Amino acid sequence: MRIVFFGTPDFAVPSLEGLIAEHTVVGVVTQPDRPRGRGQRVTDSPVKAVARAHDLPVLQPTRLRDPDTIAALSDLSPDLGVVAAYGKLIPGEMLQLPQHGMINVHASLLPKYRGAAPVHRAVINGDEETGVTIMRMVVALDAGAMLMKVTRPIGIDETSDVVERDLARLGVAPLLSVITQIAEGTVREEPQDDSQSTYAARLTKEEGLIDWSLPAAAIHNRVRGLYSWPHAYTHINGSRVIVLKSRVGSDPGSDPGTEQGTVVGISSDGMVVAAGQGTRLKLLELRPEGRRAMTVRDFLAGHPTPIGTRLGSDPGSDPGSDPK
Repeated sequence: MRIVFFGTPDFAVPSLEGLIAEHTVVGVVTQPDRPRGRGQRVTDSPVKAVARAHDLPVLQPTRLRDPDTIAALSDLSPDLGVVAAYGKLIPGEMLQLPQHGMINVHASLLPKYRGAAPVHRAVINGDEETGVTIMRMVVALDAGAMLMKVTRPIGIDETSDVVERDLARLGVAPLLSVITQIAEGTVREEPQDDSQSTYAARLTKEEGLIDWSLPAAAIHNRVRGLYSWPHAYTHINGSRVIVLKSRVGSDPGSDPGTEQGTVVGISSDGMVVAAGQGTRLKLLELRPEGRRAMTVRDFLAGHPTPIGTRLGSDPGSDPGSDPK
């Protein structure tokens, strides 16, 4: 197969490497170079770095509908297009360019979690299982026929970055299998049940603010679902603090009448906070604004937070250590 590949982040790299090993990748389309990391230096996307390492032609259009881009892809004469986390919708005229159309490596069990953040939404919602769906690309968002699925359990303490990294590797085998079936004319296409579809919206920084009225399990799922961006956070004594690791607590010391967001216990490995419905969340690892990640013990050494401190929603309303 002569394949043109569309992808940008780390999730797409295993798929591209699998295709390079088994087929002829005639071109790679990735997002334009952008500032990345803390230093905001302009660097190659992970997919572009792999493409350059294999001397593959790279296209980085700002608009996929640009006539020059469409002409360049047409000149590559691809048999098939493969998309994995490219980051933009593929226009209809481009979907028709390859002889066998385009297929997508999507990190959910469709029709659940169509959209930009399927892994994060699955973790935030407390799902016990996720997977990868190889699907036919159509103009509508993630709505094409399903060609193959593989599943993977989600551990109760797993973060979204770990799950996503594993799914990226897990999707390679079904992708290559589907391509073989397409070449042989044996692929089976299962339409999605649109009535069962859900939408996985792009993450925003605002979602990170912890609502202590939620049950501890829901807050814990948000902590791990928003890892490693944009992170869950709260305010302690007026300062914004990112919560990196947590655990649904079972420690004694909080009764159902305790005010939500109140520190009710401190142990050698964490800080126990009262959450909604009489539940408790143990904070295990924190990162104060502009500082490194640290254990709660190290945090408390520099930021005294006695029992009775209330964790606030924002600096203006944070009651600090007022125990009332």
